[in-house]
Amino acid sequence: MRRSNLPHVAATLTLALVAAGCSAYSSSSSAASAPAPSVAAAPAPAYTPAMVALGDSLFNTGGCQRCHGAKGIGARNAPSLVDGPWLHSDGSFEEIAKIVTSGIAKEEFKDPARPFAMRPRGGPANLSDDQVKAVAAYVHSISRGKK
Repeated sequence: MRRSNLPHVAATLTLALVAAGCSAYSSSSSAASAPAPSVAAAPAPAYTPAMVALGDSLFNTGGCQRCHGAKGIGARNAPSLVDGPWLHSDGSFEEIAKIVTSGIAKEEFKDPARPFAMRPRGGPANLSDDQVKAVAAYVHSISRGKK
């Protein structure tokens, strides 16, 4: 029984084509050597949908909504978190988490019409670190792109 040389020939041709392609790609002509534009991958979100859901519950059943209004639309005591602009941060998840953690003293308000300080960690709720991150995730999710 005679063995076919077809697999050997196919492998040799494949290697030759790959080598030719590599050689053509590395040629010195400017058109051929221009790198392909890189597509930057979107950064992974700093939070999960489960965090947003927990934050929604904490925000809308706790002290947050009393001042910022249901769903963060704003109320007499605190501004909208949906429409912006951000007065005390850049609106990033990290900055929102810092504000929820530390609060804002009345003397620091950039809008003097607001009558009450924002207490740290939700005031009497005394949010845990994970709850603070969940509230920050919710606020960030309802305010995406607002500065």
